[in-house]
Amino acid sequence: MCNTDDIGCRLYLITPPKIDRVAFRDDLAAALDAGDVAAIQLRLKNVSDDEIKRAVDILLPVADARGVTFIMNDRPDLAAETGCGGVHIGQEDVKYDAARAAVGDNRVVGITCHDSKHLAMVAGEKKADYVAFGAFFPTQTKDVRYRAEPELLAWWSEMMIVPVVAIGGITIDNCPPLVAAGADFLAVVSAVWNHPDGPATAVIEFNKVIAESRV
Repeated sequence: MCNTDDIGCRLYLITPPKIDRVAFRDDLAAALDAGDVAAIQLRLKNVSDDEIKRAVDILLPVADARGVTFIMNDRPDLAAETGCGGVHIGQEDVKYDAARAAVGDNRVVGITCHDSKHLAMVAGEKKADYVAFGAFFPTQTKDVRYRAEPELLAWWSEMMIVPVVAIGGITIDNCPPLVAAGADFLAVVSAVWNHPDGPATAVIEFNKVIAESRV
């Protein structure tokens, strides 16, 4: 899911914390067929390992068939076991070195850095594949303890070549400043899966706004 200046900002979809695997497979396929998406992160909460594995069995082929990187949240062990394209870890999850050892050098390891330049610099020095800043806006997806500003994206994109993900309450209406500030990826949950006209329409509209917001 590497990014280049020629490609510009791209969508990084995250699953809702609870899904109906079969129904969500169809939603995911529709979203990925509608326009450019760089990655999909499986982020299931309060479910068993078996539930996670069954979700991967159903959803990973959908992403693979479309060349979209499939990321596991929090669990590098399961990411490696199930053949995911990588793992996303938080500051309170497994440490970077352990995550990298689990998934290997050929899979993605991304790290949440909240609103911290220091945490992001440490992640970049460790050769993380991307850093994630946020939340940029209020969100009901998870409890927000940190608030980031677009200036943080601008600072990072000017200083570093490691891709940066913007996350937290991002919608079609509020994303333009993040794109203009230098976000390589927009991590989106509710604004896609809860779009009144369906996830495919959301992806189309997001990509249109992203293209119009590039500087």
